Amino acid sequence: MVDTTATIELFIYVLDLFGTMAFAVTGAFKAIEHKADIVGIIILATITGVAGGTIRDIIFGNELPNSLIDPAYVIITISTAIVLFLLHSRLQKHWNLFLKFDAIGLGVFTVIGATFAYNLFGMNFLVIILSGMLTGIGGGILRDIFVNQTPIVFVKELYASASFIGALSFYLTLMITDEIYAATIIGISLTTGLRLVAMKYNWNLPKVKSKYD
Repeated sequence: MVDTTATIELFIYVLDLFGTMAFAVTGAFKAIEHKADIVGIIILATITGVAGGTIRDIIFGNELPNSLIDPAYVIITISTAIVLFLLHSRLQKHWNLFLKFDAIGLGVFTVIGATFAYNLFGMNFLVIILSGMLTGIGGGILRDIFVNQTPIVFVKELYASASFIGALSFYLTLMITDEIYAATIIGISLTTGLRLVAMKYNWNLPKVKSKYD
């Protein structure tokens, strides 16, 4: 007989590692764009890959963040940084790869954060939304701050709102179906898909217009 709980935990763990890799790619790309050396690339890839989950774990009271307990997370970020450093000459024409991985990482980490909150607090709407968004956008915010840029979440297309919709869809799907797999797939698909469509069609939220616009 298949252990359903163990299968779900493995599924979430694999997603978490994949999301870590996806965001590490964006950190490495951003470091390379700003002419960082190999150490800088590794550091920014690692910060981007694990920061969101680390902040979430600290806020919700984990004694140690998962990224410090399980070496797989840091191994993935370092390996990703080294691979991109070595293959940069072949990848530099594919900057859109950065944006696609950023969208995937946003979707995966939003749902990972929502799942984390669900496992701890059950169907608590506010906690699920907060945990999902914090995990989804935290790494990207720190990535942009470290290269002295205004975080993309504040100025460009649909980002935090895509994360919010993904976490909301996760909550609603789980409430209606009580199926964690369905909630996970729908949450990731909506967040990632909305982010990609927003980039393609340059969808933006309203901004205050200044006299210089």
